Amino acid sequence: MESAADELTSDAITASYRLIQRRRGHRFSVDDLATAWEAVRAASHAETFVDLGCGVGSVLLMVAWRLSGARGIGIEAQDVSFELARRNVQENALGGRVTLLHGDLREVTRAWPYGRFALVTGTPPYLPLGTASPSPDPQRAACRIELRGGVEDYLAAAARVLTPDGVVVLCSDGRAPERVTRGAAAAGLVPVRRLDVVPKAGRSPLFSVWTCAREGRGAHEHEVLVMRDEKGERTAASEAMRREFGLGAG
Repeated sequence: MESAADELTSDAITASYRLIQRRRGHRFSVDDLATAWEAVRAASHAETFVDLGCGVGSVLLMVAWRLSGARGIGIEAQDVSFELARRNVQENALGGRVTLLHGDLREVTRAWPYGRFALVTGTPPYLPLGTASPSPDPQRAACRIELRGGVEDYLAAAARVLTPDGVVVLCSDGRAPERVTRGAAAAGLVPVRRLDVVPKAGRSPLFSVWTCAREGRGAHEHEVLVMRDEKGERTAASEAMRREFGLGAG
């Protein structure tokens, strides 16, 4: 009998894809939505993509839906998340163009036989080891604490699999932009755009979504996006994110 902790839900993530996720585990959130949104805007014609630390497949599915002809790879080390990602790929009939690799992204990308990819995405955990108590739930702990590295490791891995003219789009802690700039430089990448995401008008940015490339493209763009207004209603920008993936108001 399935325990309450392992109870699953099936939720619309695009107009035609559904995401199976644990009701009490790590769940799809606004950082996944914002990362996928920025990714498909930055690489709207990409024919290949990789999602690092793909979790249950949130960003992977959204990018695959929007880039309907693209071939993708998802890499995930955490056992529970990998099994759910595998099920999500199967149940959304993506097995023909999406491959899942079970392993630590830092190691998997070192011996990489799959060629270079035009788009690399990632939603790393934000909290370094020792700065917070990990959840007793292994899935939730891995999605919050940097058990297998942080944004710097994601940038290094991305650089190893990126085409010369490709882009890397990943989210990070909005309070520590210097980690991205330093990590990008160490990986031979240059930030070309930063989107600060504010959960509600009047608050500080919750996280940032960065777009990086191998070379700069002129001025470094910097934009702030507010998800909900003072009354708690979705803003026009927030609704635009949802419409990008075929989701209406609600």
